[in-house]
Amino acid sequence: MTTKFSPVELSKAVTVTAPDGSRVDILAQNAHGSMARFSLDPHTVSKAVRHRTVQELWYIVAGIGEMWLSDGTGEEIIALAPGLSLSIPTGTSFQFRSLGDVPLEAIGVTMPPWPGMDEAEFVPGKW
Repeated sequence: MTTKFSPVELSKAVTVTAPDGSRVDILAQNAHGSMARFSLDPHTVSKAVRHRTVQELWYIVAGIGEMWLSDGTGEEIIALAPGLSLSIPTGTSFQFRSLGDVPLEAIGVTMPPWPGMDEAEFVPGKW
């Protein structure tokens, strides 16, 4: 059955590797945004990146870790744990790491929709 509402079951999602090295399960999307599950293996650090044109909202669903963010005027390290949500504005440099024994997982919404791998620009990171 086809539907105009674009449902995606996580078990059937396409999985890719993001430029930062995390696993991305591609979920629902429309003309205004895209949704994905981001996963980082235990005791792993992502590569630091900055998005050229998109902004993201993240909600942590599993694992523990930290995210470093820098907007050019200051930087912050945020402790990540289930139940926390955060915003990554366009042009913000960020890097995250998993500190626990289970993968760090987040559900994220990207606005506008993720345009492709060239969206992420590598930057010097915290870790």
